[in-house]
Amino acid sequence: MDKLTTLKNIGKEMERKLKSVGIHSKDDLIKIGSKEVFIRLKTQYPHICLVHLYALQGAIDNIEFNQLSEETKRNLKEFFDEYKKRNNSFFI
Repeated sequence: MDKLTTLKNIGKEMERKLKSVGIHSKDDLIKIGSKEVFIRLKTQYPHICLVHLYALQGAIDNIEFNQLSEETKRNLKEFFDEYKKRNNSFFI
């Protein structure tokens, strides 16, 4: 099994966090999706932010997070804002 760090946007610390929430491969990440993985991470690591969500989607799409399309970023930002509102969480 390839290390998660072989994916774009995923460093050693994010790999550790992903494994702690049950994501052990790119296939896991794709199957579960960036939004659900974000929720898992946010539950365990409250300081996870919107940029992490972008990074997860970039890893799935095999692109740097800052190269995501405006439409994708808008969709993820809407999800993030709705999640924040529903959970009244501490967000950075």
